[in-house]
Amino acid sequence: MAEQNSGQERTEQPTEKRLKDSREKGQVPRSRELNTMVVMLASAMGLFVFGGSMGEKLMRLISMDLHLDRRQLFDKGAITEALATNVLGALAMLAPFLVLMMVAAFVGPLMMSGWSFSAKALTPKLDKLNPLKGMKRVFGVQGLVELLKALAKFLLLGSAALLLLHMLSERYITLGQAPLLQGIQSGMQLILLVFLVLALTLGLVAAIDVPYQKWTHMKKLRMTVQEVKQESKETEGNPEVRGKVRSLQQQMAQRRMLQEVPDADVIIVNPTHFSVALRYDEANQQAPRVVAKGVDFLALKIREIATAHDVPIFSAPPLSRALYHHTEIDQEIPAELYLAIAQILAYVYQLENSLQGEGPAPEKPTDLQVPEKFHVPEET
Repeated sequence: MAEQNSGQERTEQPTEKRLKDSREKGQVPRSRELNTMVVMLASAMGLFVFGGSMGEKLMRLISMDLHLDRRQLFDKGAITEALATNVLGALAMLAPFLVLMMVAAFVGPLMMSGWSFSAKALTPKLDKLNPLKGMKRVFGVQGLVELLKALAKFLLLGSAALLLLHMLSERYITLGQAPLLQGIQSGMQLILLVFLVLALTLGLVAAIDVPYQKWTHMKKLRMTVQEVKQESKETEGNPEVRGKVRSLQQQMAQRRMLQEVPDADVIIVNPTHFSVALRYDEANQQAPRVVAKGVDFLALKIREIATAHDVPIFSAPPLSRALYHHTEIDQEIPAELYLAIAQILAYVYQLENSLQGEGPAPEKPTDLQVPEKFHVPEET
C-alpha cells in the first residue's frame, strides 16, 4: 500500500541524513525474537560452562541450611547471619551467569543495528498515551503482523516444548530418586537442553523477523520527491545563496590573484583578450609559475596593474592563449613551453639591464615556438 504525504507517494529511499536523524532519535530496527534467541543461547552456554560449579555451590548452601542445630534455630542473630551467608553465597554462585545474561541482552540489538544510544528516545512523549493511536497500532497492519508472529512463536515453541517433555519425561521423573548432587547436575543439563532447543526453534522465527523488521524500518523512512529536494536545499543551501557564495569566493580569489601581479616578472598578452602573469624564482622553482591570468575585463585589469607597477608586458598571442588554456593559477608552466618562456624572460632581463645602462638593447624574440598540441584558435 503506497503511503501518502501531501499528495505524494513515498517512493524515494531514505537519504544518509534521514537515516542519521532517525538513529539519533533512537529509531532503529529491532527484533525481540532475535534478542530472546540470543539470551536463551547465552543461557544454555552459561549453564554448560558454569552449571557444574553452580550445582556444587547450590548443594553446599542446601546442606548448610539443613544442618542448623537447635541453638541456632532459636538464636535470632544466628538466623540472620545464616540468611546473610545464604544471600551472599547465592549472589556469588549466580554472578558469572548474571553477567553473561547482561552481556547477552546487549548482543542482540548490536547484531541487529549496531550501537545506538539516544537521549531523545528517553524523553516522554504524550502522543504515545493517545488511545486512538494505540488502537490504530493494535488493529493496523503492524498489529496483525505482530499477532501472526505471536501465534507462530506459540505454535513452534509449544510444539518443541511438548516434544521435549515427551522425550525427556522419564528423566524428569527419575530426578527425585537421584542423590542430591547428581539430581542438581542432571537438572542443570535438562534445563540446558531445553534452552538450547527452544533457542534454535526461536531462531526460525528470528530468521524471518530480522529481514522483515529491517524492511519495515526502511519503508517507514522512505521519502517523497519533495522531501528529498527540501532536504537537499537545507543541507547544501538554497541554489541562489550557493550562487552568491560562489560569486563572492570567485571575487576573493580574483583579488588575491591580482595582488600577485605587481611581483610578476612578465605579463604575456594577446592584446585584445588574454593576459597571463609569470614569476620565476630561480632559487626555489624549477620553472616559471603562473601567478595570475584572465580574459577580457580581467585581462585588461592585469595589464593596468602591471603598467602601474612597471611590470614588463610582452605580446605573444599564440603563447598567451596556450598558457591561459593549459595552466592553472600557482602552477608551473608545461615543459614544452620552457624554451619560449626562457626566450621572453631572457629578453626582459636584458631589457632591464639595457635601461639601466648595463648593456645594449636586446633584440625582441619573434619566432616563439608553441607545440601544436598547445595551439588554441584565435576566437577561443
